[in-house]
Amino acid sequence: MTTVAIIGLGEAGGFYARGLRDAGYTVTGYDPFTRLDAEGVSQMPSVAEAVENAELVVSLVGARAAQDVGSTALAVMKRGAIFADLNTGSPELKASMAAIAATHQVRFADVAVLAPVPRAGVLTPLMVSGDGADAFAQIMSITGAPVESIGGAAGDAAGRKLLRSVFMKGLASVVLESVTAAEAAGQGDWLRQQIAAEFSGDAQALIERLISGSREHAERRAHETEDAAAYLDTLGSPNWTTHAAHTWLSKLHEEQNTRRGLSSAPNNGKDSSHA
Repeated sequence: MTTVAIIGLGEAGGFYARGLRDAGYTVTGYDPFTRLDAEGVSQMPSVAEAVENAELVVSLVGARAAQDVGSTALAVMKRGAIFADLNTGSPELKASMAAIAATHQVRFADVAVLAPVPRAGVLTPLMVSGDGADAFAQIMSITGAPVESIGGAAGDAAGRKLLRSVFMKGLASVVLESVTAAEAAGQGDWLRQQIAAEFSGDAQALIERLISGSREHAERRAHETEDAAAYLDTLGSPNWTTHAAHTWLSKLHEEQNTRRGLSSAPNNGKDSSHA
């Protein structure tokens, strides 16, 4: 029977510990700050005791502690075992940890978690790279979790996760900023409906329209974001993402003028194109 060790038994770690237990694996765990108290999960007093007999070790301790905790675990793991790092970290951090794993003859899986774990628990979609990717995916397949093994080196999955984070966290920021301002103006429900309507159509067409439209109408839209930021100021509402949008559009306008051999000075006239 495969033994899986979970390092970090907080919210996400607890979901994985219980889910892997329910899939029939022997589960051990370690966390100096959290007591899981889950039947069938043996919480050990040290990292070494939790991982020494495990075929798979899953780390969910956070990026700041990942390398220190990982190094401790890797030093006592069995040769040929798999160390899976599910923490959100840089590709460089994952590559560094993979190099440490290699010195101990442990396979390393760089695992990107692609959705909030509380939403689906152990069934949360995952993407994995590194020399332990396929073996990790095989063990997790018993749980029914959707795991995409992309091959490649440790850090490849982390890089894709961070690219996705640029979109998801940026999207959250712009929704927060626009809805906060709309609520200050007494138009919160109306704007929520506008946002929902944009998301309800052809998603691929929306992506292309946002990219091509921004490039084509950069000058007018840069002016529009100036006006929008000024309006948010009158509402006493934050406008950080609006300023970021203005920076992007102004840069696109400068690049257009450079290609055309024109001055990059803003044109006070606004074209008649629609958003």
